[in-house]
Amino acid sequence: MKTRNAHDELRRVQATTDYLLQPSEDGWIIGHFSSNRLSSVFQPVVDANTRQVIGHAAYIRSETDNTNVLSPWGIFALATEDTLLVNLDRLCRTVHAINYFNTASGPGDLFVSVQPRLLESVKDDHGRAFAEVLDLIGVATSRVVIEIPSEVNRNWRLLRHVIGNYRSRGYRIAANHSRASDSWMAELGGLYPDIVRQDASDLLQYNGSDSLLDTVHRFGASLLVRDIETSQQMRAAIRAGAHLLQGRFLGEPARMIEASRPRAVAGGSPGARE
Repeated sequence: MKTRNAHDELRRVQATTDYLLQPSEDGWIIGHFSSNRLSSVFQPVVDANTRQVIGHAAYIRSETDNTNVLSPWGIFALATEDTLLVNLDRLCRTVHAINYFNTASGPGDLFVSVQPRLLESVKDDHGRAFAEVLDLIGVATSRVVIEIPSEVNRNWRLLRHVIGNYRSRGYRIAANHSRASDSWMAELGGLYPDIVRQDASDLLQYNGSDSLLDTVHRFGASLLVRDIETSQQMRAAIRAGAHLLQGRFLGEPARMIEASRPRAVAGGSPGARE
């Protein structure tokens, strides 16, 4: 997409929201919250079979006017009130969407997380505001994967409600697997997530991957193994039957879009480096 279109889309978003957005010198969009400048970094999500990049997970990066860098936890800690939190979370997803869909080439999907406090404070119609932003920039909600935070697994009713809300608007859903959720996640039935995420470190200790994979297959979902840091974890993910792979072994979060094969898996089998 051309820069001119990116600027047109930015103006449309600014005209219909109160988000503080501006283009940086290199053309990326920067959001402003308090005295902080917010930008995006993206980490590739890789198809375990083809080793091709199929999308990217977005993470927020921020710095103050004094160039002090804040962690994502630090920036969200500034939003002490629910109203501020809702505005900040929506601002972050807007920054990610404009940056990603005006930079990425091909049909890649954008993976974005939501804050657990937002899911609790917004009682209904989750995803409506973000869907309106996506419509302004000409992107279908089906190209966005909403990552439900693991904290929501503790609240069965909230998890069902949130998944139902997002799915009704066409988003795809990723939820986090844990040993505690293994026995009841299948009870979601038609609200079963499109993607189940498993931490690579837990996978090496978890003996129930076969049953997890059976359940994932039964509901037509995909298993994503994330936080892959080493070739050992990479091999374990492949053996476990993972469909999608993510982690620093495959690519660091960066202010660029990896469009083909990460260097760690390009040209052959995993395990090229430790």
